[in-house]
Amino acid sequence: MRSLVLILAPLALPAQARTITDSAGRVVEIPDEVNTVFAAGPPASILVYVMKPEALTGWPRVLRPEEREYIAEPYRDLPETGRLTGRGGEANLERVLGIEPDLILDFGSVRGTYIDLANRAQKQTGIPYILVDGRFENTPEALRLIGDALGVPERGEKLAADVEATFVRIDTLLEDVPEDGRPRVYLARGPEGLETGMKGSINTEIIERVGGRNVVDDGGTSRGLVQASMEQVIVADPDTIMTWDANFYADVFGDPLWQGIDAVKQGRVYLSPTAPFGWIDRPPSLNRMMGLIWMAGLLYPDRWEGDLRAETRAFYELDYHVDLDDEEQERLLEWSEGRPPM
Repeated sequence: MRSLVLILAPLALPAQARTITDSAGRVVEIPDEVNTVFAAGPPASILVYVMKPEALTGWPRVLRPEEREYIAEPYRDLPETGRLTGRGGEANLERVLGIEPDLILDFGSVRGTYIDLANRAQKQTGIPYILVDGRFENTPEALRLIGDALGVPERGEKLAADVEATFVRIDTLLEDVPEDGRPRVYLARGPEGLETGMKGSINTEIIERVGGRNVVDDGGTSRGLVQASMEQVIVADPDTIMTWDANFYADVFGDPLWQGIDAVKQGRVYLSPTAPFGWIDRPPSLNRMMGLIWMAGLLYPDRWEGDLRAETRAFYELDYHVDLDDEEQERLLEWSEGRPPM
């Protein structure tokens, strides 16, 4: 695999400032040139890497061996910085100060809790901190905002236009597909497949965006991740199962508890690629756009016009700065297109 990134050493220029309005409506003064960014969590680290990799000061979690080969070589060994937001937010402000970034960036929720954290961290460190709305539908606007903040607006516009074009393809595909004619999909998380996401959760956004009917739906009363029982899955009887857990995928076709589920009987259980980042969530960032393309071809094979291998190669080149060879691509896509019914 050939890395496609060219690293340019920044010129030493006098520091100047400008203001930017983030997704929470906060007016933040940032340097005219942003050369180093502390990503507050995994979703933000992906956005910074995609947008301007040379600005990323480290990964919230060090890359695993199976992830490294799908990241451009100069950035595989960036240090582990921890995270400021979300579960396991173990990074502290002393660590941030030791890194001395030009900017702290968070991508995800812009609710009050995150606004308070941003304001407090910015006040205590003196480092500007911006919040970017991570809702899936907001992806184009997020890319333009980050491109502007990092001083690469052309790159931000190019990525945003690519996302918008994919959304248009999905909308065109679904124009004349009635709701009751759409696949009934279950997201199986974890080795037992019983952790899942409610309809409307950030974990299932791409299933619903691509025209799948999430069978875990209580009418909007609940959101987020939930633990289902086997009895509930049997009653829901999805015709399609999506998972990123290789252990669940390896066992499901031989597990007697799952044998009566229509998706298993029909061989419509699909294993999502997870390198360098998950195609469904884990974390919920720009990586989900590749998952959207993958799911469209699986849920609507007679309607979707696209070649998975060509689109995977193009996405990894544009977004991840790597040129996949055939072996790397086939290893990535193994089992992602399903297997015949048992």
